[in-house]
Amino acid sequence: MNEKPLEALRLELQRLELTGFIVPHADEYQNEYVPACAERLAWLTGFTGSAGTAIVLAQEAAMFVDGRYTLQVADQVDAHDFTFNHSGDHPPATWLEYHVRPSNRIGYDPCLHTPRDLKRYQTVCERTEAQLIPCSPNPIDQVWRARPSVPMGLIQPHLLEYSGKSSQEKREELSQNFRNEGIDAAVISAPDSIAWLLNIRGADVSHTPLPLCQAIMYSTGRVVVFVDSRKLSPGLASHLGPDVLLESPDVFEGALQQLGQQGQRVLCDPTRTNTWIFSTLATNGAHLVNADDPCSLPKACKNSVEIRGAYAAHERDGVAVCQFLAWLDRETPSGHVTELQASGYLDECRQQQAFWEDASFPTISGAGSNGAIVHYHSTPETDRLLEPGTLYLVDSGGQYLDGTTDITRTVAIGEPTEEHRDRYTRVLQGHIALATAKFPEGTTGSQLDALARAPLWAMGLDYDHGTGHGVGSFLGVHEGPQRIAKSANDVALKPGMIVSNEPGYYKTGAFGIRLENLVVVKRENMPKDSNCSFLAFDTLTVVPFDRKLIDVDLLSRQEREWVNAYQARVWQCLESQVATATRRWLEQATQLLP
Repeated sequence: MNEKPLEALRLELQRLELTGFIVPHADEYQNEYVPACAERLAWLTGFTGSAGTAIVLAQEAAMFVDGRYTLQVADQVDAHDFTFNHSGDHPPATWLEYHVRPSNRIGYDPCLHTPRDLKRYQTVCERTEAQLIPCSPNPIDQVWRARPSVPMGLIQPHLLEYSGKSSQEKREELSQNFRNEGIDAAVISAPDSIAWLLNIRGADVSHTPLPLCQAIMYSTGRVVVFVDSRKLSPGLASHLGPDVLLESPDVFEGALQQLGQQGQRVLCDPTRTNTWIFSTLATNGAHLVNADDPCSLPKACKNSVEIRGAYAAHERDGVAVCQFLAWLDRETPSGHVTELQASGYLDECRQQQAFWEDASFPTISGAGSNGAIVHYHSTPETDRLLEPGTLYLVDSGGQYLDGTTDITRTVAIGEPTEEHRDRYTRVLQGHIALATAKFPEGTTGSQLDALARAPLWAMGLDYDHGTGHGVGSFLGVHEGPQRIAKSANDVALKPGMIVSNEPGYYKTGAFGIRLENLVVVKRENMPKDSNCSFLAFDTLTVVPFDRKLIDVDLLSRQEREWVNAYQARVWQCLESQVATATRRWLEQATQLLP
């Protein structure tokens, strides 16, 4: 009989004379979505969410997830092996403080933690007189017998017609900033930043075109990329140009050591760069400059070409989603459509669109009570029928060469209940409040978050996830540094940023509702006597809301006008682009509210 992963890890920890080990969902690049070879948390626990941490001690173990995954973790992880904790209420470091003892040796992989993350554990260990022990190699890798191979996806050029700005221009702007701030070099370890900076895209991670590699950018504008040569597509070196050098990953450590030995001032982002990189630089004498990834903010502020691409990608995506919703309306009365059949057909609809490359994440296709699981993923074991009298939540997106999409719609299968209509309408009111917000320049997403929650709060209701995340341009469907959430965020929203607008409501064991559009931040024309510059959102997504679920009596006149204007815009954008059967459905779906 095969040994359970938890038992195998504990035996390895015993061999290493460790009392425990911290297992984050992370890879050495600090990606949200990681390659199969880095899914250590899933191997150990069975949990497949995109965020979470486990702590394993000799006699007990705990799992920590945020509000998106509280139902999922209970379904996937054995409660006899792990206790479950909401990471917002009971963070991993707090749990460790109550369970660790003096002289305990707690292991961690320095490649999987940022300095900011590790600091919490260091504080706990200092307070409890325990020891925090760096482990290389990772103990899990020593006992994970069928661990997948490191991915070798080809790296391709991302053409100027999609990127809107040459890599040389981007590097010149950053290098000028470096010189102004007295920085000699920056370690760029986030693959999405490298992809943006060099106008390249990779294929190492499912649904996100990331090239897994590390880079050092110097104040001269020269960049050295540490990447396996097997990933290089023909002609890539020519696309990169003479100031971008390609080196083996084996020499990355030596390059870091050299920066230290030369006493260079090196910029590293303590929230996106792993601890191993920091310690290698510091122990060799580098002067570390803790600052934000220099690519993060300019990448988030899309240029005019990227914004035009986003509008175009969302129109094509709208065609695909409307084709799917029209099919859903025809097929579900039979009572034979399942979650997996529905998501499979939606994938087919997107694949027919120009410039389509991939889904932007695995589709969340939740019928009935499965819709209440925020990041639910249907499997053959959990696959449910879309039954009359229930709600169906579908959250999906596409990766197109000119943009990344992310949309959630909740639809009634058959006739909805009064509760369905009430909750849906209140979520819609929150969506409208955020979509129509006008706010002074310098406003952060955390300052706007309450607008989307207020209609639910008025009824004593809420949702346990953020209201909005940044989105890349043919890159990550979740992109920082901006977000819209309760948690504090000091990054102000800026023109060109793309964010999601996705309030929701979830009734455990019954149904889930989420309404998500992507919006782009734009400058807003204000009266002449306005005393500061204002910003607003323009909606990118063009797919109608389900009229059957809207309780018109709950809407104000302004809210009805917004819905009618939005539905009319959807019809105007798509009616000439969809097939006849979809057009008939779309005409009905976009009828104005009374």
